[in-house]
Amino acid sequence: MSDDQTRHAHSDTPPDPAEGGEGILSSLRERIDDIDRRLVETLSERARVVAEIGKNKRVSGSPVYAPHREREVLERALAMNPGPLPDRTIEAVYRELMSGGFMLEMPLRVGYLGPPGSFSHVAAVRHFGSSVELDDLHEIDHVFEEVGAGRCNYGLVPYENSIGGGITDTLDAFQEHDVAICAEALIEVRQNLLANCPGNEITRIYSKPQVFSQCRRWLSMHYPEAERVPTASSSRAVQHAADEPNAAAIGSYLAGEIYGVKPLFEHIEDKPNNITRFLIIAKESAKPTGDDKTSIMFVTAHKPGALVDVLGVFRDANINLSHIDKRPSGRTNWEYMFFIDCEAHRNDPSMAAVIVGARSHCVSLKVLGSYPRAQRIL
Repeated sequence: MSDDQTRHAHSDTPPDPAEGGEGILSSLRERIDDIDRRLVETLSERARVVAEIGKNKRVSGSPVYAPHREREVLERALAMNPGPLPDRTIEAVYRELMSGGFMLEMPLRVGYLGPPGSFSHVAAVRHFGSSVELDDLHEIDHVFEEVGAGRCNYGLVPYENSIGGGITDTLDAFQEHDVAICAEALIEVRQNLLANCPGNEITRIYSKPQVFSQCRRWLSMHYPEAERVPTASSSRAVQHAADEPNAAAIGSYLAGEIYGVKPLFEHIEDKPNNITRFLIIAKESAKPTGDDKTSIMFVTAHKPGALVDVLGVFRDANINLSHIDKRPSGRTNWEYMFFIDCEAHRNDPSMAAVIVGARSHCVSLKVLGSYPRAQRIL
């Protein structure tokens, strides 16, 4: 036996593939094939159990998508992760597993703000997976309308951006439609320059005005002479880039894949950590998880200090407010609808008491929903 063979025979460390050449690679690939076989068998077994759960849900009338259960499954899977795969990969795998499970239990229709390739589309895919039916509903109000009418099981709408603030169309739609918030999702917005021509041939760049402002410094540095053409959506911008010579667009990778436009430069936004918070709306509420938010909208009573009185009720109960916004109520000039998020579930006794106390200082108050707090950026 050679010295190398003796060393490997008495070592727990597998041989370096570089030493063994194709023989070692072939052996490792055989192991991968065997593991894949067992993975598929296990996934199929899991799917059969999910199908049985679906039968029971249909009998009992329970909702297919249960945010509290989603949280339990993800947290348990991540807690069991020994590495080397990062948690982000494990979560993505499990979200796709749950997406396939929805299809087995009952096909879900999820509405989003289109067109295809928009960041709302990206958020819907990352949160619900690729096995649900995703419908482009063109406008935020249309998403609310379809969910409220029961033609969509769920809707996904942008609520606030870490740079741009609240999304006014969503705030206004809550005043017009009777829906509930059942979950939230945090999506990192990464802007990319997409084009099918060489970068030095670009003379025209399409995107939304807000996107141009988010990438202003980068564009001034790299394309100061290029014409900037505003569009209604970044997806529409990518369609222009697909059809026109010497044109580029700023948009998502997904839009590039859908419309056949190649990414030239990645992450061109001026500020990192550009996060958009999306809300998942439905007809039913979510059950408590122990780490929840409640969203409320209200109009204060017409008296001095009414807003301070409302907020004081939360302060005195030691309930933290994580978000506050306002919009015209649409009923009376200079009357405002306030929107707040607080860190508690409406079923918590302290929160239930706060709602009663706050309502005494309001002309109207509506709980928009309680739901699990998003813990990770997708």
